[in-house]
Amino acid sequence: MEISVYNIKGEDTGKKVTLEDSVFGIEPNDHVIYLDVKQHMANKRQGTAKTKERNEVAGSTRKLGRQKGGGGARHGDIKAPIRVGGGRIFGPKPRDYSFKLNKKEKALARRSALSYKLKEKAITVVEDFSFDTPKTKEFLSIVKNLNIENKKLLMILPENNDIMYLSARNLQKAKVSTISELNTYKLLDASHLLIFESSIDALNNF
Repeated sequence: MEISVYNIKGEDTGKKVTLEDSVFGIEPNDHVIYLDVKQHMANKRQGTAKTKERNEVAGSTRKLGRQKGGGGARHGDIKAPIRVGGGRIFGPKPRDYSFKLNKKEKALARRSALSYKLKEKAITVVEDFSFDTPKTKEFLSIVKNLNIENKKLLMILPENNDIMYLSARNLQKAKVSTISELNTYKLLDASHLLIFESSIDALNNF
């Protein structure tokens, strides 16, 4: 599929770029999208939650009361889970939440996310541009010219550009990512993709 290329003034340059159907035109697979996003979120978890069980709680080991004749249940341990200050039953322990996902599944998930964006007409291709110094005001002006200022934006660059990153850093609805950093979560988290023209070849081989 061909899509128009715009300049920073929001004008159609007359140029077209081709988006490969094998990447942007597939039937999206919702299940692998779910798995890839789940893995991404799981990998971000620290997994350090921990509570003390009854054998870890500090306290006396003396028997609290007589075995019989007390008029109630038997109690022998101040560290028992049913008592205030006692250990916790089946509390969380440090663990690793990560899990394996095949490379082909991850690639299919990314292609599925890109296909969804194209179907939603949430992709804009812009001519490559840069600033001499970080300019948030100019960045906002370009986004406004392209009529995407009120959307949660993900700008996709072919390679790292610190000036572009710093220009968008203070904007709550704008994120910048290179091709190598791109993942399914980032693609789905954004409501609109702003893609540099020079990034298209790499995305077509995603």
